[in-house]
Amino acid sequence: MAYKTDIEIAREASKKPIQEIGAKLDIPSEHLLPFGHDKAKVSAEFIKSVRGRKNGKLILVTAINPTPAGEGKTTTTVGLGDGLNAIGKRAAICIREASLGPCFGMKGGAAGGGYAQVVPMEDMNLHFTGDFHAITSAHNLLAAMIDNHIYWGNELEIDERRVTWRRVLDMNDRALRDIVTSLGGVANGFPRQTGFDITVASEVMAILCLANDLEDLQRRLGDIIVAYRRDRSPIYCRDIKADGAMTVLLKDAMQPNLVQTLENNPAFVHGGPFANIAHGCNSVVATTTALKLADYVVTEAGFGADLGAEKFMNIKCRKAGLAPSAVVIVATVRAMKMNGGVAKADLGQENVAAVTAGCPNLGRHIENVKSFGVPVVVAINHFVTDTEAEVQAVKDYVASMGSEAILCKHWEKGSAGITELATRVAEIADAETANFAPLYPDEMGLFEKIETVATRIYRASEVLADKKIRDQLRAWEEAGYGHLPVCMAKTQYSFSTDPNLRGAPTGHGVPIREVRLSAGAGFIVVICGEIMTMPGLPRRPSAEAIMLNDLGQIEGLF
Repeated sequence: MAYKTDIEIAREASKKPIQEIGAKLDIPSEHLLPFGHDKAKVSAEFIKSVRGRKNGKLILVTAINPTPAGEGKTTTTVGLGDGLNAIGKRAAICIREASLGPCFGMKGGAAGGGYAQVVPMEDMNLHFTGDFHAITSAHNLLAAMIDNHIYWGNELEIDERRVTWRRVLDMNDRALRDIVTSLGGVANGFPRQTGFDITVASEVMAILCLANDLEDLQRRLGDIIVAYRRDRSPIYCRDIKADGAMTVLLKDAMQPNLVQTLENNPAFVHGGPFANIAHGCNSVVATTTALKLADYVVTEAGFGADLGAEKFMNIKCRKAGLAPSAVVIVATVRAMKMNGGVAKADLGQENVAAVTAGCPNLGRHIENVKSFGVPVVVAINHFVTDTEAEVQAVKDYVASMGSEAILCKHWEKGSAGITELATRVAEIADAETANFAPLYPDEMGLFEKIETVATRIYRASEVLADKKIRDQLRAWEEAGYGHLPVCMAKTQYSFSTDPNLRGAPTGHGVPIREVRLSAGAGFIVVICGEIMTMPGLPRRPSAEAIMLNDLGQIEGLF
């Protein structure tokens, strides 16, 4: 049987005017600020007007550690949202916007797949409504104003060696990781070493995704620490007087974007911090607004549950006062085989033993998510090469872990292929058995928080950090930042910091290379192992295959 490609399916989408999509959630058309006919921003005035309403049920979709075999977390998020609507529930989905970095690097797109997609796919994967450009501009305005302040006399007495605010770009560009600026003479300022991060790792991105409104946004921007004086006292963004102008640049970007699935159900797409180098969740304002408008909100967190779900629980839920009613962990038979040692070229052959051997990775994620007090169900994202025996092996393993696994065919059949999961998830959420609690309390020490995540989520035996890092953490505690959660920057491919160590390793060490204080966002970034906050392009980037065809259509975004 020949299957249509994701991009062919997306082109055939029968989209409705965005006002009709908004009407499904009772959003008046005058509160939708349209970007063309098929996407719009929801007004701040409307968001404020619904804040007193009761929340719907929050469903988190997460996954096993990603493999080259593919898992389909966004596809399952979209499919589950459509499935809930198909069984008569009032549901919306909340996902992140796509970064240009992975679109032109390895991923090629991030809007779901098959018959479980969000459209307009091309717009979402490219410039969309300009949110990322606004974040990039606001971040780099602050960088320019810091250098300008130093150039014009340095009234704040910034120690040029201790400027911590780097620049950002929404592209994978390893050449910019470490650079020297202001070369060329006196007119260009004072030379200093700095570098670029990718926009999705920007603290401005994190702030936009955690802020409640424009007032909260400006306060958080003002709290950003950008540099230190010689006496180690901090310089804040508000000292540079950049917070007001940055808020102006972010005014429209702060409002959530409304689009639709292939089945014309509402989807909020807003914000996009990576989960391996940032906190990996869509915006608080999108999620909290959706919860006021729908009875069920399906959202996702980036990469595997050891990264995205952990940060969703410990950072986003803690900061926003949210509590998920159920968690769906996405797994595939193919990925289980890879975790069981099968090469990618051999994944099409039945191998029940390899599936069983690879299941401990899934089991670890089930245990971890349950430790937050939330019920778990596993979605087996179906591939056509899966056999009944292989699927049954996953189901049996999950049952042995005290959970249940449900086969889902939403990629092939849309909502009709995921009604069993949708029905079960609604039952679990309605039963209100969740007793959610973050992994650690606010008052725990910063290094102890890092150890808690490393030992309880990664199953590491120790955290390796030199005296300089431990002293820095203690200094931040003394400065009043000890209550903040930690945001672990770690490879997504393994529970360890070694991307090649698949399965469910134990007893490994977690080396801490660097720690960064994100005072505006409200967390400590802990950079582990060889993880980079500015990724590089692979040997064969997706950009090589992205082009316009003879009809003027975009090719290669999947």
